[in-house]
Amino acid sequence: MADTLKTLTCPACGKTMEKVFIPSQGINLDICTDGCGGIFFDNREFDKFDEKNEDVSEILKKIEGKTFAPVEENLTRVCPNCGAKMVKNSSSIKQTIQVDDCYACGGKFLDNAELIKIREEYENNEQRDEDILRYVYKNIGSELAEQEAKYANIGGRKTFVRSLFNKLTGL
Repeated sequence: MADTLKTLTCPACGKTMEKVFIPSQGINLDICTDGCGGIFFDNREFDKFDEKNEDVSEILKKIEGKTFAPVEENLTRVCPNCGAKMVKNSSSIKQTIQVDDCYACGGKFLDNAELIKIREEYENNEQRDEDILRYVYKNIGSELAEQEAKYANIGGRKTFVRSLFNKLTGL
């Protein structure tokens, strides 16, 4: 999906989000710089910033030294891009961070400081996927492991494992 060019309203605090151009990726992120500090990622943008080795310097510059308003993190949010209800999902098997996902347009919203916390959970996506697989093997059994192997052979491992994790945890 293309970068959202329209001005977005923060789903957590209702303030206007600022477009922040990220030159290294050639995209605009929407950051609530005058409200709660939340970040909205259009479809497929989040994967460019969730690993420790990926550059988040432009994001950090925009939020550095600011004090952000607290928000109720447990409320259901509405996608600022398409207006659909967002769903809370865990960022990993550790279930420490809740990410607001829009199943309609693929957007993601993170509350203030959640991006940094997610980046601290694992070095990279491969470690995150390995953690999910260990959980599956330990808690679900060899039958599902065989299915995972089947999907891995046709290149759908990552998608299969993540969707399986979401189904198993109910998130």
